[in-house]
Amino acid sequence: MAQQNEFVVVENGSVTTPKGFRAGGLHCGLKKTERNDLGVIVCDVPAAAAGVYTLNSFQAAPLQVTKESIAAEGKLQVMLVNSGNANACTGKQGEEDARTMRSLAAKAFGVPDHYVGVTSTGVIGELLKMDKVSAGIAGLPTRVSASDEGGEQFSQAILTTDLVKKTVCVKLTVGGQTVHIAGAAKGSGMIHPNMATMLGFITTDAAVSSAALQQLLNGVTDSTFNMITVDGDTSTNDMVVVMASGLAGNDELGEGHADWEAFAAGFRYVGEVLAKAIARDGEGATKLIEVSVVHAESEEAARAIAKTVIGSSLVKSACFGADANWGRIIAAVGRSGYPVNTETVDIRLGDIVTLEQSRPVKFDEEKAAAYLKGDFVLIHIDLHMGNSSATAWGCDLTYDYVRINAAYRT
Repeated sequence: MAQQNEFVVVENGSVTTPKGFRAGGLHCGLKKTERNDLGVIVCDVPAAAAGVYTLNSFQAAPLQVTKESIAAEGKLQVMLVNSGNANACTGKQGEEDARTMRSLAAKAFGVPDHYVGVTSTGVIGELLKMDKVSAGIAGLPTRVSASDEGGEQFSQAILTTDLVKKTVCVKLTVGGQTVHIAGAAKGSGMIHPNMATMLGFITTDAAVSSAALQQLLNGVTDSTFNMITVDGDTSTNDMVVVMASGLAGNDELGEGHADWEAFAAGFRYVGEVLAKAIARDGEGATKLIEVSVVHAESEEAARAIAKTVIGSSLVKSACFGADANWGRIIAAVGRSGYPVNTETVDIRLGDIVTLEQSRPVKFDEEKAAAYLKGDFVLIHIDLHMGNSSATAWGCDLTYDYVRINAAYRT
């Protein structure tokens, strides 16, 4: 276990580590491969819940169903997810199918319909094979477990073009009680700020109200999940859902609680780890790119500039080609939509200074190329304009990205 400020990272933890949670997955036949394509998280009690959703105007049917469920009481007990089919842009039939999934899961686990959330990911515009989904849901109760294996099976079930599972878990002390926060996510392509083709699931055994969870999730999303990009596309199904069982036994958390900031720090860490894992696993990616903007006039400006640079196809291509072309970086800074002082910008690639006070600095091209060939690239931008900062994450743009997406449906 590794210490991170006031919380501890739990190695090999999963969404089942917090008290009261079980999870599992199986292959129901939505994918051509035998990999799991149906998964579920189940809580022993109705859990305080919160969610954030894509800003794409075409929101998939499952998102509407999950919003309705959380709106009823601010609680969820079952979170159902399928991969291989997004159930997006599928009209009235898609809406009926999402509600049928909710009802079937509610019956399978013995809870009211409004305690069930539903989400889907995969190909857009194709109707679900409901015979396969229905049979799969019926088989889920025997496949859920409170063990790490249950979390593992769930993490596999949510993947599409992802190459790796994305999980994280931390623990901390709240009011003398041990509290866990864990997460699992999927995402590899169609990733862009304002959510992306990503699904995130966070569980905690802390006692915390739905309203406090929602406020915390909104802020964490803005600084983590909304600060990643792979390809500039925002999808129809993106969602992050949090469930809090309250079984840790602590006094209810909220702003003003002595341990609120410690809990929020652990929560932010979980969000950041999952967000960076999605960026690192971008389709065809060979490296994680981090853009750090400091001394901006406002946090809004810092975020916009960082996201503009990380989203630049030219910057991403230069990183793939190990070309220290700082001109592409400064051009992206200048088109962010926020004013900058064109006389005071510094740029570093790792610890290699390429621009100082908006003037080129002679640097070792071979050293810079060697740095850019690594699997992590830091682009540091100092605007010298104020006291605000922001960080964004993304990946390089490679030949494989085109190959993967040229034949996504086939």
